[in-house]
Amino acid sequence: MSQVEPSLPIDCPLPHQVGDRVCLFGGTFDPIHEAHLRLAKEAMKRFSLDQVLFVPARNPPHKDLSSVTPYEDRWRMVEIACVPYAAFVASRLEEANERSYTIDTLERFREGLSSEVRLFFLIGSDAFDELKTWKRWEDLVNLTEFIVVTRPEHEYRIPKNARVHRLDGLSLPVSSSSIRTRLAAGRPTPELPKGVREYIEAHGLYGFGEKATVLR
Repeated sequence: MSQVEPSLPIDCPLPHQVGDRVCLFGGTFDPIHEAHLRLAKEAMKRFSLDQVLFVPARNPPHKDLSSVTPYEDRWRMVEIACVPYAAFVASRLEEANERSYTIDTLERFREGLSSEVRLFFLIGSDAFDELKTWKRWEDLVNLTEFIVVTRPEHEYRIPKNARVHRLDGLSLPVSSSSIRTRLAAGRPTPELPKGVREYIEAHGLYGFGEKATVLR
């Protein structure tokens, strides 16, 4: 595991910097890859978003923290991946040590924003189908609109009062676990932004550099 010094944070925009339509995109991003960026770009285009905030979870409730790459490394990779996109923001909204529950994050972000700002949350259909198991899900559906990435032949239940926008037509068969396996073997990972791959190599993440032979 690497120990890195946090760079100056690119946190969520100040209220006066937020456009009329802003979307949060949460996850472990372990690591962030091109499919994540493609989803955000398509959501921006189809739903006229002004910003997409990528929010890495420090302590995701559905994962064993010992199996997750340190937060500062994951956040730094998100920061690097967002650099080419003016409307993408790497956010530290979930940098605290407590469990990263979506309702807490959205309430914290919503504070101080104009009531005219429309808040969206980008989510996969599998996760959305389990929304009723989330902390205070009834409050969550009142707080945000959902952009749901729909997989072919997979329908999902929509909880009462939930405002849902379907993001259809994307086939992005990219697996973070597959990327991590190939990194450990020193194999190519075309799904990673160049700067993210360079960061991983420089810091020896995911077992990179432990193999005798590294393939380019």
